Amino acid sequence: MLLIRTLSARQTLIHNLRPVSAVKWTTMPPKRASSSKRKASESDDETKQQAPKKVKVASTPAVVNTQPTNKVLPVNIVFPERTPGTLRLATWNVCGLAASQKKGFKYYVEAEDPDILILTETKVNNEPIDLALKARFPHSCWSISAKKTYSGTAILSKHKPLSVTTALPGHPDPMHVKGRIVTLEFENCFVVGTYTVNAGADLKTLDEKKEWNTHFEAYIRDLDKRKPVIWTGDLNVAPTELDLANPKPNWNKTAGYTEAETTAFKNILDPPPTAAPDAKKFVDVWRRIHPTDKQYTYFSYRFNCRMKGVGWRLDMFVLSERIADRVKMCEIRSEIYGASDHCPLVMEIEGVL
Repeated sequence: MLLIRTLSARQTLIHNLRPVSAVKWTTMPPKRASSSKRKASESDDETKQQAPKKVKVASTPAVVNTQPTNKVLPVNIVFPERTPGTLRLATWNVCGLAASQKKGFKYYVEAEDPDILILTETKVNNEPIDLALKARFPHSCWSISAKKTYSGTAILSKHKPLSVTTALPGHPDPMHVKGRIVTLEFENCFVVGTYTVNAGADLKTLDEKKEWNTHFEAYIRDLDKRKPVIWTGDLNVAPTELDLANPKPNWNKTAGYTEAETTAFKNILDPPPTAAPDAKKFVDVWRRIHPTDKQYTYFSYRFNCRMKGVGWRLDMFVLSERIADRVKMCEIRSEIYGASDHCPLVMEIEGVL
């Protein structure tokens, strides 16, 4: 059972959390600026955090909030020990690494201590010089966007990969790929981290998203023919109505929850009849383990969405079906909120990379 002790009435926490960690509150990081002082957009994926313009979030049907309501990341964090014989992988959209590091990023990384850490939306312009991070993860690859302080994906690993690439074969515009994908090849699998293209405000970049999806599906299937694949990161899609708080008003109106996007994701999991005969299935492992749960990895900084429980599940682990049964745990670290507008997602899998 998760135990949480607060020092201040400012942190009002619910008590019906999933048994994923034990968190002790001690001293807090410096106070963050109030939302009124933040810029209008703190993420280059601002569109995924909004309801359609004609929909007032406050007037939508009430959502039962099952999320912790803390606004500051705890300093002392303790998670259950990993299952013996497993590797632990974690993915986290940090909404700007530099900003996240000022809000307690290191406390989470130290507590989770994953074998592989996938970071998305890093917004770095150069590979960071962080000696503590380098000591923990001696092997790292940073995919940096051509646009400053935008996008960005990284995979940090305790295990040395056989090869590393940041390309998406077949995509006609490499500049749109930069900062969005990292692939590490190991002896027994590929680990692919993506900060997938967002369909944009008023779906203005949906065509760009469709193009990404077309080439990415071909890429992941090509990898899967060679070795099993672990695909993870911020995938910028809510696959079903269970994966966002307000599905009806957002359907085909909001980035991440359109027929084109959900169908593309579904086709990766379960190849349609038009797919190549050798196309194999993939598994959204969190959803397999939690078939009816409504938990989210992302909450807009706007509209007080965290307190209302109005979120989206956008961060995932998607595995080749033939290795999905090796997964022993996959949980959203819902209490790790405050250093980003996303929560981390963690997975434990048996075997070696």
